[in-house]
Amino acid sequence: MSALGTLAAGVTGGIWKIVAVILLAALLMVGAWTGGGWFLAARDRDAARVELVAEQAKSAAYAAAVERQNAAVAALADAKREAEARGQAAQQHAAAAGRRFDAAVAKVASARATTCDEAMPTVNLILEATR
Repeated sequence: MSALGTLAAGVTGGIWKIVAVILLAALLMVGAWTGGGWFLAARDRDAARVELVAEQAKSAAYAAAVERQNAAVAALADAKREAEARGQAAQQHAAAAGRRFDAAVAKVASARATTCDEAMPTVNLILEATR
């Protein structure tokens, strides 16, 4: 027999079966490793989705809190402006009342009374000026 004949007899005799089993085992290992990788990737993806939903909920809560805070600040600013306007009006009213009182006191500065009947017109003038 020649070398080629011996090789052909070996291939047909059973070596190809051993090589096929080795290749099949390698294919199964690669397939299992790939499937395990896909499983781990899917698990990590699902965990990331759960975390994303939780973070989105937190973000929405924070955004709502910021909106409420901004609304409260705007309401406080409006209340401050209204209070300043009321304060300004009160100051103007007090100044006008003070001028009226000063004018009434200036009118009655020279008044002299010894009895209640003599003093009542002066007192009425002051009261009318401060009303």
